[in-house]
Amino acid sequence: MTKKDHGPKGNHSLSQATIASSSAQTAGAVAQKTSQAGAVTSPEGMVVTDPPPYPDYPRYRVEPGRSIRLDKLDPGETEHYRAKPDVKAELDRQRQRIGELQARLYADHRQSLLIVLQAIDTGGKDGTIQQVFRGVNPQGCQVWSFKAPGVEELDHDFLWRYHQRTPPRGMITIFNRSHYEDVLVVRVKGLLPEDVWRRRYHVINEFEHALTLTNTVVLKFFLHISKDEQKRRLQSRLDDPNKRWKFSRNDLTERALWDDYQEAFEDAINQCSTEHAPWYVVPSNKKWYRNLVIARTIADTLQAMDPRYPPADPGLTDIVIPD
Repeated sequence: MTKKDHGPKGNHSLSQATIASSSAQTAGAVAQKTSQAGAVTSPEGMVVTDPPPYPDYPRYRVEPGRSIRLDKLDPGETEHYRAKPDVKAELDRQRQRIGELQARLYADHRQSLLIVLQAIDTGGKDGTIQQVFRGVNPQGCQVWSFKAPGVEELDHDFLWRYHQRTPPRGMITIFNRSHYEDVLVVRVKGLLPEDVWRRRYHVINEFEHALTLTNTVVLKFFLHISKDEQKRRLQSRLDDPNKRWKFSRNDLTERALWDDYQEAFEDAINQCSTEHAPWYVVPSNKKWYRNLVIARTIADTLQAMDPRYPPADPGLTDIVIPD
C-alpha cells in the first residue's frame, strides 16, 4: 500500500520537474534568440568600427522603456548636413550596399526583413520607398499597402491580413502603412472602444516577437514631419496640375485631427518599441536627410544579419563547358 500510495506522487513530482525543466529550456531559447535579434536591430554595435555612424541613426531609435513626445523632437533635424548635394554620394553608397546585401539575403534564403513605414498624410512613405530602394532587384523585394479592411478581413482577427504579407525567407518586405493602422485610425475615428484597441498593443508586440523568433528582422520607421510642412506639401499638390490627383478633400478632414493622430502615434511608438523590433522616429521635413537616415539604418541592419551566398557544389572547378 505504501508503494502504491507513494508511486503516483513520485511520478507526479517527476513529471512536474520535467515540465519545469522543459519550460526553462524553452524560455532560455526564446531569450537567446530575442537577444540575438536585439543585437541585429542595434547594428551599429556590430558593424560600425568608428562610432557614431554618419548619419547618426541610433539617436532616432526609441529604446524600450523610453517615452517620446513628438512635439519635443525636431522634424527639421539634419545633423551637419545642410543641403541635398551634401548627401548624394553617401546615399548612393548606402543604396549600393542595400542592393548587394539584398542579393545575398535572397541567395542565402534563411532570414527575411520586414520594414514598416508609418506617417501622417504627406509624410513621405511612397517617396521613401522610391528613393531608398532604387536599384534593388524586384525579385527580392515586395511592397504592400493596406487600405480599409474588406468584409473577409473584418471576419478575421485584425492581424490576419498582415500576417499573410510578411516576408518569406530571403525577401525584404515593406509595409506602406501596416498593422499599426489598427491602433491609429480606429482610435482617432472612434471606430472601436478603447478597451479593444488598447489591448492590441500587446497583441502587436507578440506578433512581432513571433516573427523575430522565426528569423524575420523587424524595423519600423515613423516619418516625422511638422504641421507646417504638411501644409506646404498639400499646397504643392494643389499648385501642380500633375500632382492634384494625390489631393483629396478628405486630406483636410484628416489634417483637422492632427493632434489626435500625434497622440495616437506617440502611444503606439512608446508601447511597441522593443529590443527586437524597434521604432525609429526619423526627422522627415527634409526628404533627402530622411532617405539617408533610413538607407543607412537598413544597410547596417542587413550587414548585421550577415547573409551569405551558399557554398557551391563540390567539383565545379573541374567542369569544362562543352562547345
